[in-house]
Amino acid sequence: MSLRLSSDPSLKDLFTEQARTERNRPVAGMFVSAGDAGVAEICAGAGLDYLLIDGEHSPLSLESIQAQLRAISAYPTLSVVRVPENDARLIKQYLDLGAQSLIVPMVDTADDARAAARAVDYPPNGVRGLGSALARSARWNRIPDYLTTARDTITLLVQIESATAVENAAEIISTDGVDGIFIGPSDLSASMGLIGQQSHPDVVAAAKQVIRLAREAGKIVGVNAFAQDQARDYLDAGADFVNVAADVALLARATEQLAQTWCAPSDADGSGSAPASY
Repeated sequence: MSLRLSSDPSLKDLFTEQARTERNRPVAGMFVSAGDAGVAEICAGAGLDYLLIDGEHSPLSLESIQAQLRAISAYPTLSVVRVPENDARLIKQYLDLGAQSLIVPMVDTADDARAAARAVDYPPNGVRGLGSALARSARWNRIPDYLTTARDTITLLVQIESATAVENAAEIISTDGVDGIFIGPSDLSASMGLIGQQSHPDVVAAAKQVIRLAREAGKIVGVNAFAQDQARDYLDAGADFVNVAADVALLARATEQLAQTWCAPSDADGSGSAPASY
């Protein structure tokens, strides 16, 4: 029996005109950071649009990322992977695992963006090494014409998360090969001298400036915002998608609530505030 295989969908498939019309709402997803395929599968069955596997701030190996990609692929939820850094060698490995949507962090300039774009494309336009016969991405050379069509199926988002990147946002956004932008208010706040103040008016204004520029350029734009009111505010400003939670943060807050209910001293007033969002 002969099977005709194809690449998995990627994030940009959620933003075609047809997909937007049929969905008639913004896109929402969350980080999966625990590194466990079982946790990823539980989250994949919840009904979110995508799960963002975080290779930058989480204890993930190539093997654990591939296991999570396989677990998520059984569900309609898409998988997105954030790589640790803007490094062509690492990006090649993540693509070969079968990651179809990548977020590259700490992109501060158009040169950084061009490097990321070249890393996800094969020659002559890029520098991605050829290993399709060995890789899940091409289903071990079972996807017809993978080498010539792979870039068409991949979504590349670069992360704007510094004051320098905001200054260079227009050039970064317009870089050929960049499909969209992901805004990180946490690191952005730190770079602006407002560490831990993701909802500070200056940080929000900078994020909204990037959202506006991306929309004007016709590029996908998303933002990380764990606080619901902040996430909705960014959507009202034009963001296409919001990253609204993380598996480990949900577990931390839920277990804190459980402990507060059952293990707090009898005279506790329960007035302690939850830790700040990511």
